[in-house]
Amino acid sequence: MDKRTEISTAMKKALKNKDKIALATIRLIMAAFKDRDIAERENGQADGVNDATILLMLQSMVKQRQESSQTYSEAGRDDLAEREETEIDVIRSFMPKQLSDDEVSEIIDGIIADLGADSIKDMGKIMGVLRADYAGQIDMGKAGGATKAKLA
Repeated sequence: MDKRTEISTAMKKALKNKDKIALATIRLIMAAFKDRDIAERENGQADGVNDATILLMLQSMVKQRQESSQTYSEAGRDDLAEREETEIDVIRSFMPKQLSDDEVSEIIDGIIADLGADSIKDMGKIMGVLRADYAGQIDMGKAGGATKAKLA
């Protein structure tokens, strides 16, 4: 099942179960990828965004909510922080299992070996492979730092 169908099915389930937070979060997800679809159509891609792009968008949404949750917690607004954490759980339910730091390190080593990368100039190629093959499974910020350290 593709991500669009999975998210649409989850929205129907949230409507049926009257889960207001899940419903609101899923609507935000759908609005985000519909906006991207419109932008892609303007660039000549009639199909809109693919599942890999949707996974990257979801990962970005999780990161935004983590930052918001931390800000709310620091400000003593635990109710808002808790809502952000609930939204994170809803978003993560559409994402594949996150890979551990050790698994990411092994993957990066493999990609470096496959590409014959030996300098920081090859970082873009490595990150491109990670984005294409492991969208939504890897925190690209951490992966970038790990890749840079290995190539330095």
